[in-house]
Amino acid sequence: MQGKMDCYGLSDQGRVRKANEDQFLIADLNKSMRVHQTSLQIDDETRLFGGSQGKILLVADGVGGHAGGERASTLAVDAVAHYLLNNMRWFFRLQEDSQDDFLDDLKSAIDQCQSRVATEAENTLARKKMGTTVTMAYVVWPRLYVVHVGDSRCYLLRDSELRQITEDHTVGQRLADEGAIAPERVEGSQWSNVLWNVVGGDTDEIVPEVYKAELQIGDALLLCTDGLNEHLPDGQISQTFDADLDAEGICRALVGAANDAGGSDNVTVVVARFHEWEKHQETFEAEATARTDNGTEVATTAVTEVPKPASVWEGPGNKPDSMSY
Repeated sequence: MQGKMDCYGLSDQGRVRKANEDQFLIADLNKSMRVHQTSLQIDDETRLFGGSQGKILLVADGVGGHAGGERASTLAVDAVAHYLLNNMRWFFRLQEDSQDDFLDDLKSAIDQCQSRVATEAENTLARKKMGTTVTMAYVVWPRLYVVHVGDSRCYLLRDSELRQITEDHTVGQRLADEGAIAPERVEGSQWSNVLWNVVGGDTDEIVPEVYKAELQIGDALLLCTDGLNEHLPDGQISQTFDADLDAEGICRALVGAANDAGGSDNVTVVVARFHEWEKHQETFEAEATARTDNGTEVATTAVTEVPKPASVWEGPGNKPDSMSY
């Protein structure tokens, strides 16, 4: 079976906040080669593109006041992009025995965020307590890797069932995990928005959590800041995916619903849907043609053949049981 990824992101200020402190990123990582000279029938300075290394989906929600929060989330996204381009080891074909190194690299990307934000906070008094959440999904089909700090979320939708991949790093959620309060009391408690794990903030120590799973054709991913889930229950989010909408349509519907429900916070959503080839053949073929800087069409990325994957889930706590397929 062959497939295509349809993705889109949208960020909105909301109805109450005076500025938007959220950021998001959707990016492809591709290997390429610029040919300076050759005896082959290729023009000089042609760029050839190979297969995709993967796709990055990321959301970041700044905290610490307007100026500090917006700057922190911006620094975090910039730090991730810089790390992926300049420091991360690239695995053009990810093997089982290289997964640990790959996961360590994803954690190092978050450490890079921490270093950038902490350095600026130390040097700018007005931004002393600035920080940001970071939730990043890295897709190397059919594998999904999620690295996460804070209370932004990553959801996986499969067979119309929405499942939260990440754990909220709030004091309220930690108290519930330890049995100090009932899970249903977390939302709305005084600790529900107090983060114990955040990039920046008052500590130099962060604990990036990494999750991995295998995707299937028909799955969908949602990354969002808490401006979405504060207003929309999981059931309503899931119903939006059930509608006959593409990724952009889902993003606009979710942001609109969050604002209609009060829009008390910035809301950012990134959606990715994994479709069968037959449903999007023309679009996929168009994307499969890379263009050189001088406009010449050259060899293209091959369509990804999607095997039927085994069910895999690894994460903290009781996730393997509760999230098994």
